[in-house]
Amino acid sequence: MSNLLTIAEGIRAGLVTKNAARDEAIARSRELIRHCSEAIRAIHRREWPKADSKLAEARAVADSMTAGIDAYPDLLSSGYAQDALKELVEGYCTRAIVQGQALPTPDELRVDPAAYLNGLAEAATELRRFILDILRREEPDLTEAERLLEWMDDIYDQLVTMDFPDALTGGLRRQTDIVRGVLERTRGDLTTTVQQQRLQAALSRVDQAG
Repeated sequence: MSNLLTIAEGIRAGLVTKNAARDEAIARSRELIRHCSEAIRAIHRREWPKADSKLAEARAVADSMTAGIDAYPDLLSSGYAQDALKELVEGYCTRAIVQGQALPTPDELRVDPAAYLNGLAEAATELRRFILDILRREEPDLTEAERLLEWMDDIYDQLVTMDFPDALTGGLRRQTDIVRGVLERTRGDLTTTVQQQRLQAALSRVDQAG
């Protein structure tokens, strides 16, 4: 019994430190998600300076969050941390795709494969909003819509090859199913718009001939 108190005090001190790190990481994860949401909103509005600024803020918060829990692998792999890093990937990948740039790599974003793949899946579903915005225009840019749809298709094609347990991929199978559904709906919307434009063009030619 002579060393029980010492052992207990050491454990307690360690848990106090870890709990403080956890609380700080949770706060940082919420801040990170907020910055990423604001960045994506700016990307939709094509407010590029604001989007870049928000992504830079998100990057700084992500670095702070991961540094604070780097000594605790279980906290770093926790749901709140990985969900926040997934949002970071979504923001950066969405911006890259919309701007026609190369995708950032997991190493460049400093995230693990599971967070990267899930963030990429969410970026693919986010592209639907961009395509629908294009299709709502009076004169939709179908070439751009088709380019974004091709990105959605390519991402899905890669996601379905990641046939690994959810414990390794962070539930990627469910995200992949969501991407498939969104992709099919978006392809249907784009096909309908293309057919309508062809019909209008055909009617216009008939009118001009008459």
